[in-house]
Amino acid sequence: MSTPLHTADLTLEGADNRRLTLLCGPFDDNLKHVERRLLVEISHRDNQLKIAGPADNVAAAVDVLQQLYSATAAPTAELTPEQVHLLISENYDIQYQQHGDEPRDFSLKTKKGLIKPRNPNQAAYVGNVLSHDVCFGIGPAGTGKTYLAVACAVDALERNLVRRIVLTRPAVEAGEKLGFLPGDLAQKVDPYLRPLYDALFEMLGFEKVEKYLERGIIEIAPLAYMRGRTLNDAFIILDESQNTTVEQMKMFLTRIGFSSKAVITGDITQVDLPRGQYSGLKHAIDVLSDVTEISFNHFTAKDVVRHPIVQRIVMAYEAFEAAKLAADNAAKGQ
Repeated sequence: MSTPLHTADLTLEGADNRRLTLLCGPFDDNLKHVERRLLVEISHRDNQLKIAGPADNVAAAVDVLQQLYSATAAPTAELTPEQVHLLISENYDIQYQQHGDEPRDFSLKTKKGLIKPRNPNQAAYVGNVLSHDVCFGIGPAGTGKTYLAVACAVDALERNLVRRIVLTRPAVEAGEKLGFLPGDLAQKVDPYLRPLYDALFEMLGFEKVEKYLERGIIEIAPLAYMRGRTLNDAFIILDESQNTTVEQMKMFLTRIGFSSKAVITGDITQVDLPRGQYSGLKHAIDVLSDVTEISFNHFTAKDVVRHPIVQRIVMAYEAFEAAKLAADNAAKGQ
C-alpha cells in the first residue's frame, strides 16, 4: 500500500536574494540534498516553496528549511552541504522509516525484467541496505549479495538519492603476478572488476553504463585507488571484502562521506590473502558487530540462487568444515 502524498506551502519571511541564494545553494544543491535525504519534492519561486511527499517527511522538510533559512540571517553567513547533512542526520530519521515495508515489494526494472529478492534472507538484506548507511552482506557464492547491492545502487542513482556509484574490490594479486599482464595498472586489474561490469550492463544496458563511466557517474576501481579520498553523495560497494587486510578495511570504511551509503560483501570461507594475514572482513565483524547503525546480514547455503548444484557444493563444504572443526575440538579435549 503506497503512502499518501501531502503538500505544504512555505513562505520565507524577510527574504532577500542573498539569503535565498545561500538556502538553495549552487544549482539548488542544498534543496536537492533535502529532497534526497527526506524523500520529498521541493519547488520554489522567489520566497515561496512547495513541499510534497509523505506527511511526516513534509513536516520534517518544512522544519529543516526554516532552520536553514534562519542560519542565513547573519551578513557573513555561509551554508555548506555538510551543514545541511548534519542538521538532518542529528534530528531526523525519516529515510529509515520510509523504507520500513519496502523489502517485500522491492523491485527494479531492468532490460531483463524486474529484480526482486528471491527468499526472506535476501528481502531482509535489501531492506537493510535501504535503511542503513553501512551494510555488510556475508555468505557463500551465489546468494545474490553483490548483485542485489548493485541493484540497490542503480535504484538509488535512478531515483536521485545519490549522485554516483563507486564499485571497488581488492586485487589480491596486485604484485608480481599482475606484472606479467599487458597494459597499465587499470587494465591489469580489469579482470578482477569484470563481475561488477556485468551486473551493471545487465541492469542499465551497455550504452548507458559507458556514458555513466565517461561522465564519472559510475566509477569502478581497485581498492588501492580509494586511499586518501572522501566520497560524498555516493553509493559505494566493496566486493570480495574477505580479501582486504585489516588496514584496507579500515581505510575503506573511513572513506564514507556525507549522504553516502556503503555495502560490503564477502565470503569468509574463500579468503585468498597470503597465509597468516588476517581478513579485514573477519576483523570488521569482530570489531563492529555491536555498532547498531551498521547492519550485518549472513547468508547460508540455503540462500544460494544459482544452479542447484552450487547449493549442494556449498552445503558439502560447510558439512566438511563442521566435521573437521568437531574432530579438531575432540582431539584437543583428549
